[in-house]
Amino acid sequence: MAGTDLPLKTFLEIPYGKLQQMNLSLKEKAETATSKAIQKEHISYLEKETRMKAVTVCFTDIEGRFQMLDYDKKFLLESLENLTFDGSSIKGFSAQHESDLRLDLDWASMHFLPADVFGPGKVIVFASVLGRDRKPYISDFRGQLKLYTENLKRKEGITAYGSTEIEGFIVDGVNAEQEYAANKGFKLISTGGYFHSLPLDKLREFIDRSAEAQRAMGFRNEKDHPEVAPSQFEMNFSYTDVLRAADQVQLYKLVCRQVARNMGLTATFLPKPVMGINGSGMHTNFSVAKDGKNIFYDAKGQDGLSKIAWDYISRILNHAPEICLILNSSVNAYRRLDPHFEAPNQIKVSPIDRGSMIRIPVANEKTARIEVRSVAPDANPYLVFYTILKTGNEGSKLKTNSEIRQRLRFLPDNINDAIRLFKTSDFITSLLGEENKEKYIAYKQAAADRSPKALGTLIKDSEILYHHEATNQVLWNMF
Repeated sequence: MAGTDLPLKTFLEIPYGKLQQMNLSLKEKAETATSKAIQKEHISYLEKETRMKAVTVCFTDIEGRFQMLDYDKKFLLESLENLTFDGSSIKGFSAQHESDLRLDLDWASMHFLPADVFGPGKVIVFASVLGRDRKPYISDFRGQLKLYTENLKRKEGITAYGSTEIEGFIVDGVNAEQEYAANKGFKLISTGGYFHSLPLDKLREFIDRSAEAQRAMGFRNEKDHPEVAPSQFEMNFSYTDVLRAADQVQLYKLVCRQVARNMGLTATFLPKPVMGINGSGMHTNFSVAKDGKNIFYDAKGQDGLSKIAWDYISRILNHAPEICLILNSSVNAYRRLDPHFEAPNQIKVSPIDRGSMIRIPVANEKTARIEVRSVAPDANPYLVFYTILKTGNEGSKLKTNSEIRQRLRFLPDNINDAIRLFKTSDFITSLLGEENKEKYIAYKQAAADRSPKALGTLIKDSEILYHHEATNQVLWNMF
């Protein structure tokens, strides 16, 4: 994709529209066919497709970092029952003395990737991580989310749905995050604002290319546009079950990063890369259905929501301080929770106030949902959906007294306070388990210790260079 005048090429030279139909067909089959039937069909395809030599298998570590490895196709097909990797090299996974972990391919998640973005003949498939005992690995939250939703479906007939509105920034130069200190900050490529961008501006060109790639991959895009801040963007896609919604977050960010790199730019999902302008969020929409019916909807309920939905809201608000470290998982994330820039830092719910942690969008029977606005775009999407679902389902409801005016509560305004609340919470222990809790604290504390405790008015090099998504691994040994 070296120039804008090049014709669009897609997977194995397949026309763009055909590739889109192929990916949509994969999604539709995944919704109706059994997992064994899907696996059989996909394996048959890979065996017959001689032009494809490798398959990209991906998973996510405990902090949300996207991991990808390419398997030789022949080796993959011969080794499906024993695809192993060194878990001790992945943050938050196994210890060195018990390093071998297995990958269990989720064949229903397979996507053909557009060649003009990723190169020819690329196919990607998500995997869940298994331990040596072949059971879902405790620190793989894609696997834990999948297990929890399957149990809810089997025991209670409940299906959880979600979608995210992910904001990001486009800044000048390749590897701009890794070179933040040398460049003395980020250079924005646009000075426009909400919906302000000429059709052939760099920002608009980036959005168009990214949205086009997403459509080719089977995303059901809804709208895309420049956001409020200069050089900021957002692309929305449709509701789906929470596991696929989390997968789409990872694919969305992958597409944006690769398209930007191909243009000599960097797509960053730092919550607050530039002071003085709005930060980026990942507004997370969520609802649950039973027997195909949205049980968050009640035409006669307050703001059109059912008692079930209000109970979910009550539990999430009650545990908000404790789960804040999951929703806002980096030092930089707490700069976004600034009330001067429409920050959703108030622990309350409102249909109109965008400073509220939870908003109730205007909706009907089909679209009734809650929107958790205080989620940063660098959070682990699987862990976020797992936490929202399990907290809403199993947490304790907020105790209120209608005769007493409730004191307004706020989310922590720095990562050190968020770590303290997380660490002392018995609810977090029951939510994640002691092992995951300790692992997560260790990584978040290590990042926090590399930055001053007071955020101040200037973004520090450390909160960018040691950010879990900036991949500056070499620097951690130089601190």
